Amino acid sequence: MIEEEKTDQQDKREYSRVDTYIPMEFKQVNRDSRREVRSRIAGDAFLAEFKSLPNPDDQIIAQWLQTINFKLNEIIRMMTIQHDGFNCLNVTKVNIGGGGLSFLAGRSYEPGDILELKVMLPMQKPIALFLYGEVIELPIPHPGYDTSVRFIAIDDFVRDEIIRFVFETEREILREKRRSGA
Repeated sequence: MIEEEKTDQQDKREYSRVDTYIPMEFKQVNRDSRREVRSRIAGDAFLAEFKSLPNPDDQIIAQWLQTINFKLNEIIRMMTIQHDGFNCLNVTKVNIGGGGLSFLAGRSYEPGDILELKVMLPMQKPIALFLYGEVIELPIPHPGYDTSVRFIAIDDFVRDEIIRFVFETEREILREKRRSGA
């Protein structure tokens, strides 16, 4: 009975997870760099440098300026994605949630190793992320995956984007099941 309770607790996760395919690449970073890393949306640092201009009194001009500003932000975002290499990532099968992800790495990593994950979340408006994760040792064998990471240095905004992606993906899976009659 005690062993059964222990297994039930180990299977519980703080965030929902989903199996999916996403564009991703990863590399190991020095463990000593742990304090220097910060998960973020690609291009955020660049866009944060610009301050908003005050709205003009003429509402038509204000609306035009907002439209131009939106389009310029999208162009900058697309150029940043391309500059940072997000447009040529390999599609990888992952199990992802707000707390971390699992994937087949092709080589083994030690618990405590830090990985930089370059990830593109394919949503209606794709989001390019730099994520950092610590390789964890799973108490229960996790068949099919040889690397699991727990996100580190991640703020609520970035985590919320991942959670939103998970829910959108789950919703799409349910729609497909209803369409196919499963």
